[in-house]
Amino acid sequence: MRALVYRGRAARPAGCAEAVGALLERHGLEVRFVGRRGLTPAALAGADVYAQPGGGTLAPAWRHLRGRRSAIRDYVAGGGRYLGFCLGGYLAGATPGFALFPGDTDRYAGSPGAATADTGDLVLPVSWRGRRRPVFFQDGPLFLLDPGADTRPGVEILARYPEGGVAALACPSGAGRVAVAGPHPEAGPDWFADAGLPVPDPLPTDLGHDLIDEVLA
Repeated sequence: MRALVYRGRAARPAGCAEAVGALLERHGLEVRFVGRRGLTPAALAGADVYAQPGGGTLAPAWRHLRGRRSAIRDYVAGGGRYLGFCLGGYLAGATPGFALFPGDTDRYAGSPGAATADTGDLVLPVSWRGRRRPVFFQDGPLFLLDPGADTRPGVEILARYPEGGVAALACPSGAGRVAVAGPHPEAGPDWFADAGLPVPDPLPTDLGHDLIDEVLA
C-alpha cells in the first residue's frame, strides 16, 4: 500500500512529516513525500492514504493549503483515506479546514474543563480505548462532533482527554475514511528528550499504529 505524506511550509518545524512517514513505513506502507504544488488529484489518486502531519498554527497553514481543499475533499469522497496528526487534525475540521468529519475543531488547551492551558510541549494523559496512556502534546485540537454523530455507523471515538473531550477519532467520509488525533502518537523518544520531558515507557507509537489501522479499515 502507498502513503502520500505532506511535507512543506504547513508542516514545520522539521521532523513532523518525517515522524509520520517513519510510522507509516513501520506499518508496512510505501511512503512518498509531497509539497503543496505536488498535492494534485493525480498524485492523490495513486495513494491509499494521504497523511497530514503536525506543524505550526492553523491560520497560516490554511492560507498555504486552502487551494488544495477541493482536491483533498474529492479524494476522500471518492474512497480515499485521510490521516491527520495535531495540525492535520485541525485541518480536517471546517472553520477553516477541509470539512472531512461531522463537526469541527477547537483548541484543547484552555477549553472548558481542560487538563491544561499550556500550549507548549508537555506529556498529557489520554484515555485511548479505555486505557490511560501518556502522549506527547503540543497545542492540539479538541474534536467537536455534531450531536448524535458519535452513534453513526463506522464512527469510532478512539481517545478522550482527561475531562472527556474527544482526542482522537475515526469515521467514514463520503466513500472514504478519516482518522485524526489531537496529540502526537507518532512522537519518538527524541521529541520528549528534546523538550526536556520524561520518555513514556512504553512509547505511545502503538497508538499511532492503531490510528493507521482505523483509517485503513
